[in-house]
Amino acid sequence: MDFNMEYLSFFVIVTDGDDSGSSKRYKHYQTLDEDDYEDSEIKKFLDGEFKRIVKRKVERNPNSENAPTKIGRFMVEPGYELGSNQNYNLFQRLRDAEHKERFIGIADELVHIYMDTSAVRGGAFIIARAKLNTYFDEPFLFLLKCDFEPNIARIADERSLISQVEMAISARSIKSIQYPHMPEEGMLEHWELKIHQASHARYFEDFLKYVSYEKPLPEVMGEQVLGMVQQYMEDKWQDAPESTERREEENAIEVWANSEKRDIQEYWTHEQVAAASAALVEQKPDLSFSFKLDSVTMKGLLADFGTAFHFAKHNGRYVVVIEGDSFQFDKGMSPVELLSPPDLTDILDEIGTHRREREEAPQPQSELEASLNRAQSDNAAHNETSSNDDVPW
Repeated sequence: MDFNMEYLSFFVIVTDGDDSGSSKRYKHYQTLDEDDYEDSEIKKFLDGEFKRIVKRKVERNPNSENAPTKIGRFMVEPGYELGSNQNYNLFQRLRDAEHKERFIGIADELVHIYMDTSAVRGGAFIIARAKLNTYFDEPFLFLLKCDFEPNIARIADERSLISQVEMAISARSIKSIQYPHMPEEGMLEHWELKIHQASHARYFEDFLKYVSYEKPLPEVMGEQVLGMVQQYMEDKWQDAPESTERREEENAIEVWANSEKRDIQEYWTHEQVAAASAALVEQKPDLSFSFKLDSVTMKGLLADFGTAFHFAKHNGRYVVVIEGDSFQFDKGMSPVELLSPPDLTDILDEIGTHRREREEAPQPQSELEASLNRAQSDNAAHNETSSNDDVPW
């Protein structure tokens, strides 16, 4: 996957502080064409970077909101075409620039827009246009940002030892925007771009005001589950839509849906849960699922519910049954690994009995309580001894 560079503009951004109110400025250093780029040091610095950007994996719906790589989509009003989006138009003008001076002018306009964001950091801003001739005749656009690396030094001599390097940049922390997005080799999606920024700061994506980003997977799946719950409520209460019981149940569902830590609700049967889970798994077969029962945490796949693991109740206790062909123990060795497991039916009567034993057993004292009790006992013993002393007064 070799790119032919058409133009590359190199800008340097300097700020006088880290806060949003500090002064900031930028300078265009140079714009290279194809011949200039081939003989330049910047080519050595970026060697292989464009290939890595294009090949970098990205989930349409990432597992978290802070995923480093995301897909952005140009926003348009209903009924309007892609050309009505200002960010798309700016990118397209860069892709269509007929000569170097035209490219420099539009690149300068883009950096100026970036400078108006709330959290600009000093560093190098690179705008490159390159073709991947293997598949396409139209060019890709790459926006690269390399923040200045603090506390960088190089070895000097025996007397000075080291010398500080000012305005140092590293290819390891490059933030990038690729347009258009290439979901598969040989396929372009002109409505989409791919953005990568490893840091938690979102400032690199903020300057594209007319680009939206796909929702994280937990949010998407949560919305679908809520839709299923709402349909269930409609079916359940269709004969009593205004009843007090329905309002109370809706309020309980709302509290459950908006809680970060949730308990099992016991509304649906196993068959209803299995059907709803199957609808989600059909969209994403490797959809993860995790829960915690008291102090035990389990992580697995939602597709395994009802087959590899089961929820149940027995003797007033919640029970999770996990089935499989083999165990795997990691790290610290324990006697549990030597167990010859009994039959499941042999331990059913034990389930729930250990809780009753714990409830009936005296609760262990904390260190503070034990210390106070010892002090009280010592004082009582001392007072008793003192009262028995034969003293002259």
